[in-house]
Amino acid sequence: MARNLARILGGCGSLVPFMKTPACPPRNSSSIPPARTLVQMLFSKSRDFSLPNSSWGEEMMRLYEFYNGQSDVETEGEENQGREWKRLPSYNRSLKYATGGVYLSKIIQSKARLFTRNIREPGAAFEYVLFINKEKERCVCVFQAGHLLEGPPGHVHGGAIATMIDTVTGTHASAISAPVMTANLNIDYRSPIPLGSTVLIESTLEKTEGRKLYISCKVTSTDGSKRHTDATALFVSISVAHLLKG
Repeated sequence: MARNLARILGGCGSLVPFMKTPACPPRNSSSIPPARTLVQMLFSKSRDFSLPNSSWGEEMMRLYEFYNGQSDVETEGEENQGREWKRLPSYNRSLKYATGGVYLSKIIQSKARLFTRNIREPGAAFEYVLFINKEKERCVCVFQAGHLLEGPPGHVHGGAIATMIDTVTGTHASAISAPVMTANLNIDYRSPIPLGSTVLIESTLEKTEGRKLYISCKVTSTDGSKRHTDATALFVSISVAHLLKG
């Protein structure tokens, strides 16, 4: 079993031409783990950061339960069961969505981490969960801003807000036409977001033109009474080969 898996992984270097070093260790290397370890890494599950943890506040939990009560978890190949929303899982690397991604993540730039998921301390930075409604072409994110995201004293940094807008609209666009790259992002900041507070980030698909997807976005208080930010985004769908070339 280990020998067969070693043969398979031995060809990984050709799949990632941008790497400067071989993606996999030599076949006869003592660093190749035993068969049982390989299988465990290949099929083990990653931590889903979109699930509740002890840092989530009351409002974060309330909104999570509201949308989660109307949703299913998005899984590849699974048909819509008629529910309005689908919860999107979130990992510390996008690569982990792929089949065998847990193992691939260990051999392709193993130290890389998704920017919004690179802090281990719960509640310190980006706490969020996304739900998508493909029929209505909408996406909603429940976002709780941690203390490490400070910009103006006591409030969230504008760059952190822009990061979340790009994350939400980009995830929305990817769900429609994966994969995509951000081509343009315009943001109007209206009122500051207090650190530790929970807000809603909602995106709507406005139109598509060939490979281009135009999406609008707004950031509001959870009751909708305050508008924090407005944004528009343009994404362009690309091929996987183009993504690998860099």
